[in-house]
Amino acid sequence: MDFALAPEDEAFRDELRSWLDEHLPPFLEKEALDDDAKLSGQSSQDRRAAWQRELNTGRWAAIHWPEQYGGREATAMQRVISSEVMAEYRTPGMFNTNGIWQIGPMIITWGTDEQKARWLPSILEANDHWCQGFSEPQAGNDLANLRTTAILDGDHYVVNGQKIWISTAHLAKWGLFLLRTDPTAIERGAKHEGITAFIIDMETPGIECRPIRDMAGEEMFNEVFFTDAHIPVDCRLGGEGEGWMVAMGTLGFERVGIAGQLSILGADLRALVEATRSVNPDALSDPSIQERLVKAWTEIELAKLLSLRALSRIIKGERPWPEVQFAKLQWSSLAQSMAELAVDMLGPAGVLARGGPDAIDRGKWTRLYAFQRYSTIGGGSTEVQKNIIADRAIKLPGQARLS
Repeated sequence: MDFALAPEDEAFRDELRSWLDEHLPPFLEKEALDDDAKLSGQSSQDRRAAWQRELNTGRWAAIHWPEQYGGREATAMQRVISSEVMAEYRTPGMFNTNGIWQIGPMIITWGTDEQKARWLPSILEANDHWCQGFSEPQAGNDLANLRTTAILDGDHYVVNGQKIWISTAHLAKWGLFLLRTDPTAIERGAKHEGITAFIIDMETPGIECRPIRDMAGEEMFNEVFFTDAHIPVDCRLGGEGEGWMVAMGTLGFERVGIAGQLSILGADLRALVEATRSVNPDALSDPSIQERLVKAWTEIELAKLLSLRALSRIIKGERPWPEVQFAKLQWSSLAQSMAELAVDMLGPAGVLARGGPDAIDRGKWTRLYAFQRYSTIGGGSTEVQKNIIADRAIKLPGQARLS
């Protein structure tokens, strides 16, 4: 692979850097928070929404969307470049990450003109928060086992069932959900059939969100219960039974985003070294810490190369596996080992949590030490990724695969 950027990619990177040089400093100055406590809750969401709107003024919020919908039609490579530059500049997070990167593209691909006009501005302009509801308690690691039903009744569907681990559902106004419109499909041995995608108003009567407190002490994940919730037919995305194809497109965008997550890990490693120099400099002279730092840096670089190999397949119109599965596994492992390394490098300061006056980086590293355990599940569980690799790449006998 030629690692030199194409001229158009260099121009894209340079334009983004110039825009950030002009717009990021005044935004940070204007939006500076008075104390660490304001980094959570509604104040944090307001800050993210403001930054997304600022990005949108330069068409940097949804760079991969078509120009007619406010994007730049960025290539897969330019998406990675954007993630790398944003990580380099340590920009704030966006308000509608799911909506921008995954749900919006699916509405553009599968939605009617009326649906695009109805929902895309809400996502792009950070007017409403969005969530994505796929996982279910009874489905386990197999998404196709989902059992929440949507039964057509005149001009609406009646929805009953339960979803789980739905990020930010309690904050969302809208959500993209997969529901089973053919309840007989699983019993018929055709579980991938009879699944349909819907855009659901989370304020619909009969929908209840119950936040789940995670081990980091936060409530980002949710259980979502449907009890005779009526969803209008015009909220169906695509046709009946086309939900599996919608889901695969959505997850495809999520998998490509792993390359951006690896860029963030690289930026985090550099920031961690600087933080350690200020609060626990002796740790950097410890041979065991030095060895772990070198190993982390090497593995991040190798994982980035693996992601670039996957991107090269996408550019050539090929399926990006098993590279994407390997990159997801590598990211999961690195995210956790980086969090453990951070606490060890920072010493006593590394355990100071958010809200304390002496917390390093507002308690980020302590939070990640617990929170990054989710990375073995989020974006595709480790067990499923290993099974895909065993089945399609290594072609192991069935009995050798993970269960």
